[in-house]
Amino acid sequence: MATTLILIPARMSSKRLPGKPLADIAGEPMIVHVLRRAAEAGIGDTAVATDSEAIAACVEKAGSRAVMTRADHGSGSDRIFEALGAIDPEGAAQIIVNLQGDLPTLAATAIKAVLAPLAEGAVDIATLAAEITDPRERRNPNVVKVVGTAIAPDRLRALYFTRADAPAGEGPSYHHIGIYAYRRAALARFVALPASPLEQREKLEQLRALEAGMRIDVAIVDTVPLGVDTAEDLARARELLGPRR
Repeated sequence: MATTLILIPARMSSKRLPGKPLADIAGEPMIVHVLRRAAEAGIGDTAVATDSEAIAACVEKAGSRAVMTRADHGSGSDRIFEALGAIDPEGAAQIIVNLQGDLPTLAATAIKAVLAPLAEGAVDIATLAAEITDPRERRNPNVVKVVGTAIAPDRLRALYFTRADAPAGEGPSYHHIGIYAYRRAALARFVALPASPLEQREKLEQLRALEAGMRIDVAIVDTVPLGVDTAEDLARARELLGPRR
């Protein structure tokens, strides 16, 4: 496998939970928990891409690298691409993992798993999903579903991503987990593309890649990590990760 770099986009201006990268969970900022998971995965160097001096100071205090980026990026993908140019202008890293900074319960094994689909040369982007076991998730528009065709055990080729209950009929449905591994050239192509019609309709940027004919394969893992988007999510993360030290 080519040299891998994990980049974590982080900003303070979340609409639903402002300042969440620095929110305390069990005595440490959330971004530090995510950095620890990335280090445990052992797949490559890690850096945080941010527009916040406070986040950068926190990351550096924890012994990790922070890269300052512009404040006007529309997505985490754009932010990590700017950081990539600053960290690795020579192009040594050929696989870039975009790891969300609000997944403090993500298992290190899941971070490793996202690389597996890229072993096949035709795959541009790899991501994760887990089978939905709670029927309420199928009807929840905040749960993004991936519709794909099985190509190997625990592996799908993505055909579509949607907030709707899909596909219809009997059979499994899959909860998409928002961590991506890009070939470097695929990331460069992706961020250069304009927002696509289905991306704008579903509010899911990965549809831009599919509409442009890029191939996304999905590794199936056992569980969905808790994404921290609200105060209620933060309280749950604090329960899962233990009492304040």
